[in-house]
Amino acid sequence: MITIDGQHGEGGGQILRGALALAAATGRGFRIDRIRAGRAKPGLMRQHLTAVAAARAICDAEVRGAELGSTALEFHPQAVRAGDHAFDIGSAGSASLVLQAIVPALARLATTSTIAITGGTHNPFAPPVDFLRETLAPQLAAIGWSLDLTMERAGFYPAGGGRVVARIGAGGAAQPLTLLERGPRTHQEARAVIANLPGNVAARELAIVLDALTWAPEHGRIVRLDGAGPGNYVAIALGFAHVTETVIAIGEKQTRAEQVAATALTDARAYLRSTAPVGEHLCDQLLVPLALAAGGEFRAITWSAHAESQRALLRTWFERDLAVTRTDDDVHVAVPAMT
Repeated sequence: MITIDGQHGEGGGQILRGALALAAATGRGFRIDRIRAGRAKPGLMRQHLTAVAAARAICDAEVRGAELGSTALEFHPQAVRAGDHAFDIGSAGSASLVLQAIVPALARLATTSTIAITGGTHNPFAPPVDFLRETLAPQLAAIGWSLDLTMERAGFYPAGGGRVVARIGAGGAAQPLTLLERGPRTHQEARAVIANLPGNVAARELAIVLDALTWAPEHGRIVRLDGAGPGNYVAIALGFAHVTETVIAIGEKQTRAEQVAATALTDARAYLRSTAPVGEHLCDQLLVPLALAAGGEFRAITWSAHAESQRALLRTWFERDLAVTRTDDDVHVAVPAMT
């Protein structure tokens, strides 16, 4: 059984989700201690418990310590199998983060699984569904994995109540990923998205983004979503031949539309200043899939604490390391196939 320090690296729920994904995919059990020990509310929260429940369901795992607030967990998996499941986080906790715990195991199967998750779809500290669909899923397809996402209802904090349906698996043979260049620009789009809010909020945001990027009106649109509560975000999709980067800024209570637009613009400009194809968030989300598939290499604009945590987890799990080379302009990452 593998022992993991949950306070290592960024010390959040990502270490747990990565361990759940690796356990379900490899059949190896683990114990994790000091889960989120440095957080204001340490231990397992509802979205973490839902991730544990989802991972347990797909591999008939024996689990100890899966309780609200628990700082230690044992997870002993059996063989992973495809199936149809529905999970309700019971809060505005991120549905995307629950998927992180099960996609790597299910995506390698020859049979499709359907996973429905009720909870948050757009959270300030989690990858929104748009990012998974537009940025991550195409790279998973390139390595032979299939992830198809449908957002049936939006879920914003604090109301939650969103519903995401993921169809996972039945992809192709595992392929190494080589993502060193973006290639030519293929498309670009700015979206101002609202749910149960006045339309002028989205109109102000979209006007700011289009003006700042000097994009024509046809490159922007306002989207109105159905949701349990009010919500707003700005998404900027930067499409290239080999990658699409989607940056998203989520509006919060008492945050002006102008500030939401400015935050999205800051992230978009940071990506455009670099020539590396892989953005900060795609970087850390590629590491476990590449290790479990056929490996690969890519250039990223930066190396984050989340990426370093995933690297340490993979090193603990497989006793092999990634090759991470930093330069003044980017980071070159080489991930060996570890299974």
